[in-house]
Amino acid sequence: MDRNRRTVLGLVLLVAVMGGLSFAAVPLYNWFCRVTGFGGEVSVAEQAPDRVLDRTIKIRFDANKEKGMAWTFRPLTREVELRIGETGMAFYEASNPTDRPIAGQASYNVAPFSAGGYFTKIECFCFTEQVLQPGETVQMPVTFYVDPEIVDDPEASKVHTITLSYTFYEIDLPEGAADGASATN
Repeated sequence: MDRNRRTVLGLVLLVAVMGGLSFAAVPLYNWFCRVTGFGGEVSVAEQAPDRVLDRTIKIRFDANKEKGMAWTFRPLTREVELRIGETGMAFYEASNPTDRPIAGQASYNVAPFSAGGYFTKIECFCFTEQVLQPGETVQMPVTFYVDPEIVDDPEASKVHTITLSYTFYEIDLPEGAADGASATN
């Protein structure tokens, strides 16, 4: 009987650990990509470069939600074309159709991966958590540019279209968020 209890306890512990790891997978992956640059992770800057090239590049915008996330989330702009080095801006829209406040955080990546290091964000809703109150709809901007050094990279210089993709996942509400205070930008 003692052996059966140890086996059951071991299996319960294994299920608990695997459940915890699956819950933490999205934030851990997001952190891993930011630290290592894996998966087309973008750069961040305070301002665009002084150099703007005559060559243009298309930027496509994609929106996804983690399974079970109650928000609606979509890009208001599907695609822009801008000169390499030029500052661009696009908006995404998120809505909370529920009767409770929901906090979310966006993870992001760029495809193709070879362009990730050259796609640079200046401002982004993805840098902070977002809290939407019941019935609230917000428009969230992202300001960016494509670094002119992309043309010097043998692989990335062949890229003519970059896709910026976001996935929103639900996080715990910050203190005071249920009282009507909002952490949205």
